[in-house]
Amino acid sequence: MADKGTEVVDEIANDPKTKSAVARLKGWGSSAVPPSVLATLVIGLHMRPRQPLALLLFPAPLFAATYFNLAGYPTAAGGLTAAWSGLYALTAMRRRQGLRGRFSVRGGVRGLAVALGLVNAAAGGLVWLTGDFEKDERERKERNRWGIEE
Repeated sequence: MADKGTEVVDEIANDPKTKSAVARLKGWGSSAVPPSVLATLVIGLHMRPRQPLALLLFPAPLFAATYFNLAGYPTAAGGLTAAWSGLYALTAMRRRQGLRGRFSVRGGVRGLAVALGLVNAAAGGLVWLTGDFEKDERERKERNRWGIEE
């Protein structure tokens, strides 16, 4: 049974008003949504005009990171998200955009995708660096989502 002190600390840690920037970043990196949003933006940007290399390289690992996160591997998913989101952001920043192209809808979506890639890289890297694979396994077995653990 937890004492009153740990209950207060847990309550403060879970209160959105008092969360630190690191706690928010860790929550972002532990979520399954950001890699799938980035994959959706990448598909939208590289479908017209068709850029097959970007379509083959980036969406599949990002959707895989979402699946791993939902399957109970948040630390591994954070590392995968950090690697592929950071790689996408770096390759997208290498492409030069004219001034007129920056202030269009496509330019805004591209800027959003690069920014989301950078935030995903930082948040996923933090989750991967501070994550615990053994804790993930214990929680996965305790949850027994698929009904195969005994």
